[in-house]
Amino acid sequence: FRLTYADGGDALPSPTNNLNQGLLTKFRNLPNDSPQKIVIVTILLCLVCSVMVSSAAVLLRPLQLGEEQLSKRIEILKVAGLYNEDESVNTLFNQIETRIIDLATGEYFTDIDADRYDYQQAAMDPDTSIKIPDKKDVAKINRRAKLAPVYLVKEGDTAKSIILPIYGYGLWSTMHAFISLKNDGKTVEAISFYQHGETPGLGAEIANPQWRQRWNNKKIFSDAGKIKLRVIHGAVDNNSANAPHEIDGISGATLTANGVTNMIRFWFGDNGFGPYLEKYWQGA
Repeated sequence: FRLTYADGGDALPSPTNNLNQGLLTKFRNLPNDSPQKIVIVTILLCLVCSVMVSSAAVLLRPLQLGEEQLSKRIEILKVAGLYNEDESVNTLFNQIETRIIDLATGEYFTDIDADRYDYQQAAMDPDTSIKIPDKKDVAKINRRAKLAPVYLVKEGDTAKSIILPIYGYGLWSTMHAFISLKNDGKTVEAISFYQHGETPGLGAEIANPQWRQRWNNKKIFSDAGKIKLRVIHGAVDNNSANAPHEIDGISGATLTANGVTNMIRFWFGDNGFGPYLEKYWQGA
């Protein structure tokens, strides 16, 4: 096969094509155990795999977000006492109203899609979050989103209970939980630790249903409005005046327990849901 010009003359070969063909020929002629050939093949294989992994991550991201939202809805339904595996999660979730609040003021924020808002992602963006001063960052989360979701379990037109997302650092990881409050906004109805990386058999006991059940009906605040709820070392003395505000400790997991206490202190304080709860108590 030969290229020709319109006047019938032979076309001159392209120098670039000759160079590429020469390089490919030299590469093919290299022995398979040649260090140069091994390095080139490895680099090419890594590039191809990187492109495939990146493409898969982009394409599957919407599905992943859908699964994350579904998982969170299940945890919210569980802590609300509404979950039934035989019924549609989305149908059950219709009993829950998702609202977005401005944590600084405690007021509802309406200029955002509550169902699509990701407060954890917002916490990583300097434009949608604030840096927490070290002295106030007892939960060791560094930054928090300016806006946060609250979940109102409705009974007619009134809120039967309030579910709040809280998180803080334990021994090894950031612990994420949903805590449900009775309609007084002060008493724990239930708690669910749905994500953590604490030590199996020790700190990981925060996810144990038997331990979580000990939170039920505990009082977060004192009569004077101070945050009193905490995980103690050892067992609660039910005859103690502080018993309504104390949770049994976890054997061998002091730092995890301290992290849980600090998480409560932060999120129910002025830098967390405190301003919102004050407005809620006032009926605002």
